[in-house]
Amino acid sequence: MAEKKYYEMKDEQGKKHVFTGRTPRQAALKAATRGFKRIELRERGRRNKDGTYTIHIFEGSYKVVDAPANRPSWLPEKVKKPVVKKIGVKRVKKIP
Repeated sequence: MAEKKYYEMKDEQGKKHVFTGRTPRQAALKAATRGFKRIELRERGRRNKDGTYTIHIFEGSYKVVDAPANRPSWLPEKVKKPVVKKIGVKRVKKIP
């Protein structure tokens, strides 16, 4: 079973956000739920053999949909459903 990984992202103001997930896509879905449109994630504490860092680039959004019929009582009637599309991967020598 794969372990939980930590992915870092900086927003336009330079503020750092950390999202968890087993894959970059799972972390990107969490970022999209919070309203980020352009998502660039870097795995925390991991470097490639050549000394570069891998940045996963996604485009994200969310839709407000009805909650399932069997929802728990604390869940609102409308929920955010994230949608992400992977744009690509880039390698950088220095963390931006």
